[in-house]
Amino acid sequence: MFSEYPAILDLIHTVSIVQEIGILLLESNKNFRVSFDGGNLSSDGGLLLLKEFYHKMGVNSLLRQYFRTTDPATFRIHKDHENLLQMLYQITGAYFQDDHADNLRNDPVITSAVGKAALASQPTLSRFHNRMDEESLKQVEEIQRILRRRVYSLEKPEHILFDLDSTLLATYGAQEGEAFNYHYQAHGYHPLLCFDGMTGDLLKVELRPGTQYCSKGAAAFMQPLLKEYQMDYPGTALFARGDSGFATDELYSLFEMNGTSYTIRLKENAVLRKLAKDLDSELYDLTGEDAVSYAVVYGEFEYKAGSWDYSRRVVCKIEKPYGQMTHMNTFVVTNMDSSPEDLIRFYCKRGNMENFIKECKTGFDMSYVSSSSQIVNANRVQIHALAYDLFNWFRRLALPESMRKDRIDTVRLKLLIIAARIVRSARYVYFKLCSHCPYELQFYMTLANIRGLHPQLE
Repeated sequence: MFSEYPAILDLIHTVSIVQEIGILLLESNKNFRVSFDGGNLSSDGGLLLLKEFYHKMGVNSLLRQYFRTTDPATFRIHKDHENLLQMLYQITGAYFQDDHADNLRNDPVITSAVGKAALASQPTLSRFHNRMDEESLKQVEEIQRILRRRVYSLEKPEHILFDLDSTLLATYGAQEGEAFNYHYQAHGYHPLLCFDGMTGDLLKVELRPGTQYCSKGAAAFMQPLLKEYQMDYPGTALFARGDSGFATDELYSLFEMNGTSYTIRLKENAVLRKLAKDLDSELYDLTGEDAVSYAVVYGEFEYKAGSWDYSRRVVCKIEKPYGQMTHMNTFVVTNMDSSPEDLIRFYCKRGNMENFIKECKTGFDMSYVSSSSQIVNANRVQIHALAYDLFNWFRRLALPESMRKDRIDTVRLKLLIIAARIVRSARYVYFKLCSHCPYELQFYMTLANIRGLHPQLE
């Protein structure tokens, strides 16, 4: 069968020799021998830092207390809270999929972190996810809320900035709720997200069918979050931002009734252009003798759309890009008192939210929605969001100052993916990390920072 491919025959012969003696000889240097019998080793020694952080924040006991699925079985070797904890370690270590558990089943670092002799296998994790329902979704949300309170006991924010947005989670089959989204020109889910624009914390996420418009259900989505911050953190100033997809009277009214200052972009229309006509003329006057250079003017006016109960303040920016004759308009509705220029700049900074979304989707694979059930996929998204938040708190509270702006991929390479040899004695377990790790100092600094944390665990 392979007679026509001598190279393949040589490879098969080499592999058979390796299987017999366990050693591979390199052609580049005949003195080099390669084998996979180095002993009780792991490539994820840095996850011990995460274990220490979880311990400080009381994550393990919190999962044990608050999380359980509707399970008909009377006995399971792998408990629900242990499976959830395993998934948090796997996701942070970039082992996103269930079947990665089979390769990690006896990894000495992750098994030690979870506190088990062996990890749950892929079939066990898949059954675990398939048991999840609306109740488990609420449980994970409650766990996030409690952890958020513990983080704020260490570092109470003076301001919270609710950045609203939506994104596309691509699907590849006949999954429940998936649909063609016109804006993204692709099939998938269209979840609603709210980040804290100051810290990058993912405050809330809700998986929605692919056909849902951005603002659909946004007010109901935000109401519990606003209530939480008003009740738990009454002295904290609340702000909100959103693009034109969230320009609805219902959302404006919700923010106004709950003491939240907002800036939300409006879609350009003929009425807004007419109200800004004087500013447009002013810009033409400014560029009358120089039609090449960049120029901009700011202004404001009162505006009432047909669906609004009353008029609101609208600030605008009209600019002429370099080398162009046409003008570009930006209209933002707000209940804030700052100058139009400051408010436009404040609104435009919401572009950083795209980095948060990218981190969630690529760094923590929040787009991994592989189940045929929408509620199971919603729970998967929530678990990945919890892993993202835990890491974001770890980065902010524990990492050295020089690393607190690093993305998850960078932190993995520097601190989490560290070769470790595990040696067990009668009384102790020694984790002997790589002697030539270039970030040994940062490892010790992170550990010292974690030991200095004293959150209120209630």
